[in-house]
Amino acid sequence: LKDTEVVTRSRKACLLRSTGTMGQAGQQRTRQRSYGNKNAKKVSNTKVQKKAPALKKNIAPGSVLILLAGKFRGRRVVFLKQLESGLLLVTGPYALNGVPLRRVNQRYCIATSTKVDLKGADYKSVDDKYFARAAEKKAKKTEEGFFSAESSKSQMPQEKKDGQKKMEEPIMKGLSADMKSYLKARFSLSANMYPHELKF
Repeated sequence: LKDTEVVTRSRKACLLRSTGTMGQAGQQRTRQRSYGNKNAKKVSNTKVQKKAPALKKNIAPGSVLILLAGKFRGRRVVFLKQLESGLLLVTGPYALNGVPLRRVNQRYCIATSTKVDLKGADYKSVDDKYFARAAEKKAKKTEEGFFSAESSKSQMPQEKKDGQKKMEEPIMKGLSADMKSYLKARFSLSANMYPHELKF
């Protein structure tokens, strides 16, 4: 019996050494390994140029749009061209409904089937830089300036006002009386009117 007990004990010791178990709980030893991804791609610092979004099929130069957001929401405007940034250049004209030359995102406007003749109108000089604001120097804060009620509002330069009048003159000449009243009227929904059932 003693010889068999010695044999069984030696076998158990060999098994413990081979499996690497520790203690009575039988916890296995774990080895720390680093699993680094050697084939990971390096991030390049090259900037991707953003392409301007494609113009909607039902929008063309001279088509009348309805603005859905912003200061002039509900107003009808005339589409002139698409700028490099992808925004749409529109005008009221200003003499009719008070909408000046503006940049509008095509997501926030409804294209109608009505069109205006743009013969003679030249808007090649108008681009995204035309709408850039002039950098103003910030004055030092004083007690007088803090308590003064007058707030300086940024106004359009006189040169841009004169240029806008010249640009809009050929459009205004080609508008009929009905078209002028149509552009002046603000778009709104009344009772029993559903946008998805309307044909613009």
